[in-house]
Formats: sequence, structure tokens, C-alpha cells
Amino acid sequence: MAQNTLTVTDNRTDRTFTLPIEDGTVRAMDFRQMRNGEEDFGLMLYDPAFMNTASCRSSITYIDGDRGILEYRGYPIEVLAEKCTFLEVAYLILFGELPSAQQLDRWVYEITHRTMLNETTKKFMEGFRYDSHPMPMLVSTMAALSTVYPDARDVRDPQNRLLQMKRLIAKMPSMAAMSYRHNLGFPYVYPDNDLNYTENFMNMLWKMVEPKYAANPVLARALDILFILHADHEQNCSTNVMRSVGSAQADPYLAAASAASALSGPLHGGANEQVIRMLDEIGSTAAIPDYIRKIKDGHGKLMGFGHRVYKNHDPRAKIIKRTAMEVFGVTRQNPKLEIAMELERIALEDEYFVKRKLYPNVDFYSGLIYQAMGFKPEMFTVLFAIPRTVGWLAQWQELVQDTEQKIARPRQIYTGQRKRSFVPIAERAVDGEPKL
Repeated sequence: MAQNTLTVTDNRTDRTFTLPIEDGTVRAMDFRQMRNGEEDFGLMLYDPAFMNTASCRSSITYIDGDRGILEYRGYPIEVLAEKCTFLEVAYLILFGELPSAQQLDRWVYEITHRTMLNETTKKFMEGFRYDSHPMPMLVSTMAALSTVYPDARDVRDPQNRLLQMKRLIAKMPSMAAMSYRHNLGFPYVYPDNDLNYTENFMNMLWKMVEPKYAANPVLARALDILFILHADHEQNCSTNVMRSVGSAQADPYLAAASAASALSGPLHGGANEQVIRMLDEIGSTAAIPDYIRKIKDGHGKLMGFGHRVYKNHDPRAKIIKRTAMEVFGVTRQNPKLEIAMELERIALEDEYFVKRKLYPNVDFYSGLIYQAMGFKPEMFTVLFAIPRTVGWLAQWQELVQDTEQKIARPRQIYTGQRKRSFVPIAERAVDGEPKL
């Protein structure tokens, strides 16, 4: 018998099945043949939240959570964050190879000269309430781009897909900046093609009356690094949504808007905002021991520690901490930094957290950096969505080209009632409000 197989005995029928093992997986459909009678549908696999289910093959991002490894297309995240710009990494993620100098120049030009928003899109954003949350503004406008570029529906044309990807990557900072300024009551700032990707974003965020915006190089590089670290992260919640919606051949603007909707949730993109709230709740370094004691007693969570994937340190966390120190060197010191560093020190020495492998993750210091730059917490997920769009599009492109993929359609285990007798409305009892 071949070694790369799994032998399963169905004790209901005493039948034995041999299933092939490929890449450390067995195919769920191979279990369908295991039936308990002629009318049996066949055995299904039950996996809430996809805790142990591979839904695709991907060559974009590699994660080894036990060893704390994150790679884009085979390159360690530490190397890319140190040596590359965000658009250079975006090219790598989308096309599989680092660009040559000529390829990068052309790529940067293609992105830079698509940053302008159509005036109708600008008016669309101006129609939101003055106090609108910037993330729903961004999500809605991403979806609205589907009406601006109806040619995006032709998702089977490779050149058309590439054009739409360039457009969306280019316009994400423009939409994000407009949502930020709308919330402040400031007029929209048009892109400046003389600036690089992050500098131009800062220009659209913070330019006031000066004739030419000059970005602080430390802050611009910090944003570039943060964008690199957030560009992709395998099959997370929002990427799963991108692939699921994309499997129906929806255009990339609608699919990416759906992914951004998932990112807006506090359990996904909003985690660094939760860290800021936790540090505000602690208030001072003197209060940390009491807070730690409360966590151990089962009251609350230590936000910014631990990760669904990483059972060791998050490799992005060390890069973010170093970047935070550089940012605080040119901004006013964030009083929360001292609390964060002391909390990290205590947690890493405490057997309770060490035993549970609760190490700082990417969210622990990123919120502090954003806050030091002047962003309010409601902008954090918007900042996350800008670089993650690159990962979403790469995953979408991979999905479209994967001949094994079909429209996403999970199965369910039905738990409701069956074969109920219909009762005419006049005979139904009045029970008050329905119960959810």
C-alpha cells in the first residue's frame, strides 16, 4: 500500500476506504463515497471557521506559525521591509518576481498616473454625512467604482484584469484620504505625481495652504513599511471573502469592497484600535499589574497579543516596534508607549502568557504609530485596507486562473425542524415579539 494514503474504516458499514494524501491534505470530496445506505448523501467534513480546511492552492504568501515565519513569494518579510518600497513589494505579490529597475519605473508610473478620482466619484463621497465613519465611506466608494469602470466585468480578459488592478491600487490612497478629510470638513486635495506612493498619500491627507507638500521622510518610510507588512496574510477572513465573492465572477471593485467590509470588523482589521482602547483603560504603568491580574482571572483579553496563525512570535511585530521608535523620534511622544512597552515586558516574563504563547502581534504597536502621526482610531482599518488591496487582488487573480476553483458553495448541517403542519394565520397564537 502506498505510504501517501489514508485508510479509513467506516464502522457503520465495516467498509474500508483508501484516500490519497497530497501536500499534507486529503480531499473532502473523497469522503462523499462513504455512505450509510442508498439514500445517504455521503460523509461531509464539519469545520466551523475553517480551522483546518485548505480551500485553495496559493503561491503568494507562506506562513509557518510555529516558527514565526512570514514570506511573500519566498522572500522573508524582514528583508522586504528593510530593502524594498511598497510598490516594489506590490509588484512582487502580484507578478511573482521582484521587478528590475526598468520594470519598477514603469510600474510606479502606471500607478502614479491613475491616482486621480473621477469628479463623479468625488461628488459621491461628498454626499456622505459630515460625521460619517471613514471605513464605510471607503467600502461604499470602492463598490461605486464598479459603475465608473463597467469594463471591469470582463474578468476573463487578463489585460483587462491588470488594468483594473492598477486602477484600484492607485485610487485606494485617494479614496482613503478623501474619507479622512471629509470627516474633518477639509476640501479634497488632488494627487501630486511628483511624489511617491506614501508621500502622495500624506499630501492628500495633510496638505493645507502650502504650494507644495513636503513629506517627512521618516514618516513616509514608516507608512511604506506598515503597508508592506499588511499587504497580504494568506487566507484570512477578508481574503476568504475576496475569493468567495470573486468565485461568482463579480468584478474586482465589488469583490474588494466585500473584502474591505470583512476587514472593518473589530476581530479583523480593528484589532489595533482595540489595543489603543486597552492602553487607555490601563491608564498608567502603575495600573498594569492589576490589569494583568484581571486578565488572568478571565475578565477581558490582552489585546495585541497572540494570533490565530502564529504560535510563536509574529515576525511583523519586531519590525513594527523598531519602526515605532523611529516615528516617535520625529513626533511628540505618545504617553501610551511607556504603558505598551512595560505591558509587553511583563507579559513576556509572565509564565501565564508564555505558556499560552501569547506574544505581541502586528497590531500591538501599529495603532500607536498611526496615532502618533495624527490619525484617529476610526482611520486604522482604512489604513489597513490600502495595502491589503494588493493582496486581495493577487488572490483574486490567482483564483480566476485556477482551473480547480468553482463558485464557492459550502455545505451545512441542517438543525431545523422538518415536515411541519401549516397553521392558518387566524389560528396562530399571539406570542409577542419574535425571539432571535
